[in-house]
This record gives sequence, C-alpha cells and structure tokens, in this order.
Amino acid sequence: MAEPRASAPVPARRLAVLGSPIVHSLSPVLHRAAYRVLGLDWHYDAVRVPAGGLPDFLASLGTDWVGLSLTMPLKHEVQVSLDGVDRVAAQTGSVNTVLFGQSDGRRTLHGFNTDVTGLVRALAEAGVRRAVHVTLLGAGATAASALVAAAELGAEMVDVLVRTPAKAADLIDLGRNLGLVVTAFPLTDLPNPARISDLVISTLPGGSDPGAEFPAELRRQALLFDVSYAPWPSALARSWSTAGGTAVSGEGMLLHQALIQVRIFVTGDPFEPLPNEAAVLHAMRGALTRQAVTG
Repeated sequence: MAEPRASAPVPARRLAVLGSPIVHSLSPVLHRAAYRVLGLDWHYDAVRVPAGGLPDFLASLGTDWVGLSLTMPLKHEVQVSLDGVDRVAAQTGSVNTVLFGQSDGRRTLHGFNTDVTGLVRALAEAGVRRAVHVTLLGAGATAASALVAAAELGAEMVDVLVRTPAKAADLIDLGRNLGLVVTAFPLTDLPNPARISDLVISTLPGGSDPGAEFPAELRRQALLFDVSYAPWPSALARSWSTAGGTAVSGEGMLLHQALIQVRIFVTGDPFEPLPNEAAVLHAMRGALTRQAVTG
C-alpha cells in the first residue's frame, strides 16, 4: 500500500507598510499581533519607499504578496497604479490600504481608506459620537479623512486652520460635497472666540508646533484629538492640559484603522468582521500598550 503523499506546505504570505520615514511605524506591531491570533503565517514588515519609488516597488513584488498599508508620502501617489477604490478613498483622494487580486492573469490593485473609520471609532472610545462644530488643523491627506469623519459625526460647520489658507481649497470643495460649511483661517489669525468648537482635530505632523495660542475657553471646552502619537504628549496636547482640557492621542485611530486593514487583507471586505474579532482587537491593543512601555 502506497504511503500517502505529504501535502505541499502553504507558502507564507507577505504584507508591508510603506512610506518615508517609516522606521518608527507601529503598524508591524499591530498587524503581527492580529495574524498570530488568527493563526496565519503572514509576514508584515515596514519598508522605506520614498516619493516616486512606488512603481518600482510594486513591480518587484511576487505572487506571495497579499496587500500593502501606505503612509506619507504615498497616499496620493498610489492612485495612478490602482484598478479601483472604495467610496471613502474616492471621497478623500487618500488611499492607505491596497489589496492585491487577480484578473485575467494579471495582478489587480484595489485601494481603500481606513483612516476615516479608524478616527470615528477612536473618537467614540473617547466619548465623542457627535460634534456639530469642528476645528481642523492642517490641510493634508489626513485632513481630508478627518473632514469626512466630521461629516459622519454630524458636523455642520468646520473651521480649517492652516498656515496658507489657499491650501485648504480642496477641503472646502470636499466639505461642499459633504454638505458642510467649511471656512479656512490662517493659523496666525484664529477665528473669533465666539466660534467655539465641540471638537478640535489636529492632523499636523507629530512634534510640530502650530505656532498659535488657542483661546483658553476652546481648550477647556473642546476635546483635542491629535492624530499624532509620538512624541506624546505633543506641544498642542500639553497646552490643552494646561488649560484644564482633554487631549487624546492618535493611537486609537492607528489601532482601529489597522483592524479594518486586517479585515480587508483577510476577508477582502472592510465591513466583514474577522473570526474572533474581539480577541484580535484585544491582542492588537495589548501589543500597542507593550510597545509604548518598552519603546
């Protein structure tokens, strides 16, 4: 009687987060924790890819690649390589997730934006489920995601504070499409104190100083959600605490957007819950906490 043949080993699958700089990214910590719980032999790394380097990187990938996470400066650049995008990526013009597929023997790339859902979920954990008047700092790719998140929270009016108000033109157009009244102000000329927001979202790079002194009433009344998480507390967060206000770091957004990325990579659908998703989220949160302690 012939011995049964050993089944061929299933090749490991590969994923990565791309961007520049990338060395301090926490995405590998989060994704590796998720795939361990799911029992998947998937390898997730951080790879430095500067502006202009994405086409060559994509061309170098083998068939063992599942998808990619993207950070700056690639969230806009990737779009010329995509076969399609989800609704939120189309709205924001910002793609932070790419899922690979196959069609007629060729690799396909579908783009997603998980930043919006990540921000909405993180704000809910911080106790913010509705905000009618929002102040938004910055006008980059993450600011567009924050604006869509504000719309999902029921915002009606958004003040955009930016060093060069002309750079907020795309946000004003996006706000109009979302049914929001968006007004741009220079950071050196803050809105009238009477325009006190329910929520302030900063999309400024981590460690940067906005160069403006925000009214104490605003800092006391409005929760500050700073999408940066290192270094923490940021200069802005410290100013909020000094006034007796509340500041929340972007770690929660990072966690929840990564969970939606894992959904996409595993199920192909950002709305399809993972098997044992509560345990996956718990493991990811624990990994993030341990990383913060150990550095």
